[in-house]
Amino acid sequence: MANKTLILDQEKIALKLQRMAFQIWEENPDEKRITLAGIAGNGVFVAKELSRILQEISDIQVNLRTIEVDKQEHLQSIETVNWNLENETIVLVDDVANSGKTLLYAMRPLLSFKLKKIMIAVLIDRTHKSFPVVPDIIGHSIATTLQDHIAVSCEKERLKAVHLM
Repeated sequence: MANKTLILDQEKIALKLQRMAFQIWEENPDEKRITLAGIAGNGVFVAKELSRILQEISDIQVNLRTIEVDKQEHLQSIETVNWNLENETIVLVDDVANSGKTLLYAMRPLLSFKLKKIMIAVLIDRTHKSFPVVPDIIGHSIATTLQDHIAVSCEKERLKAVHLM
């Protein structure tokens, strides 16, 4: 088994998520409603936590949605989003921004709508991108090598830890 280095524990994750929720609110002070679109898997768990915190700290109505993206066959997995997103503010949420490819493909079906605004929020941002995707809201940024792997562990839909492997 590869060496694991703890980057964030549950307490630090909670602090990062709280700061991220405040940033979402600060970037959208006049919004009555925001849609958080979590990328299936850990992105949904991050979006759920952000939604919970946003509802505690603001009057913003939060709609939670899930976007399915096959991380191996991106083009094969694009499905039509059948929610009405016209004139909506969307925050696309994932756990880790690695190359930017998953975020880029997840954004694709959202662009078929006339959106008011779209933002990207990630818990962990790796600083080497192969695709031109830069998150607007970042919980924690880390410089890694291409060989490194970031693992976000969850237990019962709760974010527990982030490790560098």
